[in-house]
Amino acid sequence: MASPFDLSGRVALVTGAGRGIGQEIARTLAGAGADIAILDLPGVAMDDTAAEVRATGRRVLPIFADVVDPERVEAAVKQATDGLGRIDILVNCAGIARNSPAESTTDDDWRQVVEVNLYGTYWCCRAVGRHMLERGSGAIVNIASMSGSIVNWPQPQVAYNASKAGIIQLTRSLASEWASRGVRVNCVSPGYIGTAMTQQGLRMNPDWGRIWLEGTPMGRLGTPADVANAVWYLASDAAAFATGSDLVVDGGYMVR
Repeated sequence: MASPFDLSGRVALVTGAGRGIGQEIARTLAGAGADIAILDLPGVAMDDTAAEVRATGRRVLPIFADVVDPERVEAAVKQATDGLGRIDILVNCAGIARNSPAESTTDDDWRQVVEVNLYGTYWCCRAVGRHMLERGSGAIVNIASMSGSIVNWPQPQVAYNASKAGIIQLTRSLASEWASRGVRVNCVSPGYIGTAMTQQGLRMNPDWGRIWLEGTPMGRLGTPADVANAVWYLASDAAAFATGSDLVVDGGYMVR
């Protein structure tokens, strides 16, 4: 009997794939058998990600696009379907954060965070969703955050928190609309993961790391692989009856 985690013969589009969690997701899905379209901003090096995918024996197609531009997203989806034939799995991992008190958050910072995290996720879901709905099948996994359900402390990040809460509700809304048409939509909500973004926050204020770990029952930061494996589950047939789910991967942070 074939493993329900086997993605052989499928094609995944992963945004934010040039580094960190997105890069690990691309590698993990390729290792499970999927061909991968990797997408990131123009100028972001994706050679390492492409090499990791090729090392698994799978096809890889680098695409450069800014997810805040809906026309460019549509063009990127066409590029992926033209190059790899179709899209069976979409993983929306592109995201940014800004740490500033709410009263001094600039208009530009608010717009940038919400446009990349929430608007960008929706533009990609809409563009790929149309393709999946035409075929009557597909799995979408959005990267949200525990910050969409709780307010992190001590760092101020009002725009990030709001955008991630929006992704969770977007996921549920799309899941409700598309479940009867063969498209599953779920999200993963990571806790503190040891990425470059997290390390930047630690450099800004070393005390944050101590507070974060004290609040995490497992006593460690997560790894990109912890998130990628959760995405793999939701993208696979092992999660065939799961849609509208928010899978929290936080080392127990939210249980306190």
